Amino acid sequence: MNLNNLHSVYFLGIGGIGMSAIARWFNHIGVPVYGYDKTPSPLTESLEGEGMQISYADDSSQIPNEFSSSTENKLVIWTPAVPQSSQLFRYFEGQAYPLMKRSAALGLITKSMETVAVAGTHGKTTTSSMIAHLLKNAGRNTAAFLGGLTQNYQSNLILHDEGSKEAPLVVVEADEFDRSFLQLHPNVSIVTSIDPDHLDIYGDPDQFLDGFLAFIGLTSPDGHLFIHHGAYEKIKGKDFGNVAVSTYGLDAGTVRAENIQAGTVAFSFDYVSGDDRIEGLKLRVPGFHNIENAVAAIAVARYFGLSKEAIKEGIATYKGVKRRFECIHSSDTITYIDDYAHHPEEIRSFLTSVKAMYPSKKLTAVFQPHLFTRTRDFAAGFSESLSLADEVILLDIYPARELPIEGVTAAMLLPEITSSKKQVLSKEALLPYLKQQPPEVLVTIGAGDIDRLVEPIAKWIADDKA
Repeated sequence: MNLNNLHSVYFLGIGGIGMSAIARWFNHIGVPVYGYDKTPSPLTESLEGEGMQISYADDSSQIPNEFSSSTENKLVIWTPAVPQSSQLFRYFEGQAYPLMKRSAALGLITKSMETVAVAGTHGKTTTSSMIAHLLKNAGRNTAAFLGGLTQNYQSNLILHDEGSKEAPLVVVEADEFDRSFLQLHPNVSIVTSIDPDHLDIYGDPDQFLDGFLAFIGLTSPDGHLFIHHGAYEKIKGKDFGNVAVSTYGLDAGTVRAENIQAGTVAFSFDYVSGDDRIEGLKLRVPGFHNIENAVAAIAVARYFGLSKEAIKEGIATYKGVKRRFECIHSSDTITYIDDYAHHPEEIRSFLTSVKAMYPSKKLTAVFQPHLFTRTRDFAAGFSESLSLADEVILLDIYPARELPIEGVTAAMLLPEITSSKKQVLSKEALLPYLKQQPPEVLVTIGAGDIDRLVEPIAKWIADDKA
């Protein structure tokens, strides 16, 4: 399909973070964008403010006449988060509209550009946004499709300069869900982790690993693979082509961080790759896992020839991604941090870093499990990682695309959590409870709609401290 000839595009599930970036791309190049999502959100409101027409009814009568009048030069892009039983999906399929998955559209858009693709169960949004910022801040002609709203650019889409004589570099978040990352054409690949996830899609950990091997195999033979040393141990000895490989980490790998200092405002560290050293780096997005993400981003930046000075400035000015270790409030009496973590290893990394920053304060963690299948498959891991907190409050499971599974609830995690205080609360009961039991360090964790609680909690803290 020639995207240059499109009359208009309709997005089924336009409010998804990955879908909205592609919608913004088409809107930017002047192609009218229409879409559907289940419920309004701050993101869909932003899209509407940018001129896109969005409906919140799964009803074909709501499709604008400009799109429904004919199928010629029209494209429907959909995400598997919208079921094929949806009335709109059935309508578009029945009317023979061209239908394309989000992943295929992203692959088509980026096919002609030199591509940096960041994959991994955890860390890909932060790492891809770091790479994009380092390149962009250094003056490289860079575009990026990200899985979160970067605080530096207030968007999940970064646009390159189409008038530049320099060929663009594009940074993309390579999503393993539904094997989406197999639609990409990476020149440089980064793999941050290969901890099993999405077993409802892959079936078992071996097939999950095979998916990552297939992704690595897509890397251009004259390109480069940067892979976390822990992930590399899982594929070492497997056949993944002749691409050049660098491993990275905090205390292992050919590229690593040294002299790490954990602070409440910033983490400092040195970057080391053989004889190449960059000392005294200051990262204002806390977390040991974010140091690892930064090491990978710096390695890619050095691969593309960025100077040490440009890298120090880029790391120092990187502001992070919304809901990735986002400090909402910090004072002597209470600190509140929000994070998107939704896998046991992400929670472990996040809570370990928070405890290192505030070792003498009580840590209260509010966690909303995401998906019944993920909660079932990793129940023991969730209980173990959440036990790092002094107090754990569980919210009900956010189902997303799934139907309930008998016996799978948030409460099933409680028996193996070893924290001294633990309970399940409704979302409505959380704020009244916090008001009665004010925490010292509060964290909200999860990938569902727990983000809807951030503003009310922040307002309570601000009003209480006023």
